Amino acid sequence: MKKLAFALLCTLPLLAHADEREWAPYRKIVEAAKMDKFYSLPAAERDKLKVYTRFVPQNKAIAPGSLKLVVVHADGKTPLVLDEQGRTVLVPNEKWLAEDAKIWTNQAKGEKAGIGFDIAAVVPEGLQWRYASVMGSVPQSNAAIDKVAGALSLFAPTMKLVIFKFRKPAQLAVQAKDGEKRYVTDAKHQIKLKLDKGLLAENPLVTVSEQPYEAEVDGE
Repeated sequence: MKKLAFALLCTLPLLAHADEREWAPYRKIVEAAKMDKFYSLPAAERDKLKVYTRFVPQNKAIAPGSLKLVVVHADGKTPLVLDEQGRTVLVPNEKWLAEDAKIWTNQAKGEKAGIGFDIAAVVPEGLQWRYASVMGSVPQSNAAIDKVAGALSLFAPTMKLVIFKFRKPAQLAVQAKDGEKRYVTDAKHQIKLKLDKGLLAENPLVTVSEQPYEAEVDGE
């Protein structure tokens, strides 16, 4: 699986001790993850996308989810809550940018972390939705990468599919005009659905047996 976070990786030293110490300016992290450029896109060009900023310690002994980051700003401290993969949704805070807020971390001096981003599709609530509402995230993500990454987009994978992730075995059915297309989860409880341009234009109904907890846009 090709991760965009690694295709557009920027590495910064984690200048800190176990007792939280300053790491980097908030602005530097926002710009390294390209979140300033992503959120400057018109809403209609990113409405099908959910973008995570990913922090990846270079030291493989450090679990990404153990990394603690705190924004220290004029009104106090705000933790950046990371999932077990070291990801968070980092929407630029204009007030923190203006006051040059700092990010502190708990990692030892000399440790480094890569910073990038992953893309997921926004999945409507419920067990039915139209094909284009989710699979339209694939062309939308490719267009956004071109605009956000600039010259670095040459090194990014072309997004081709959506990986639906479930917590248990599940099914997905596409009610196409030429017949129902049915998919079942693999051993990882995932369904990989490659973009079909014909179905994108047809925009049939999609039904799932349960709500996926995530739908990753990928370039496999």
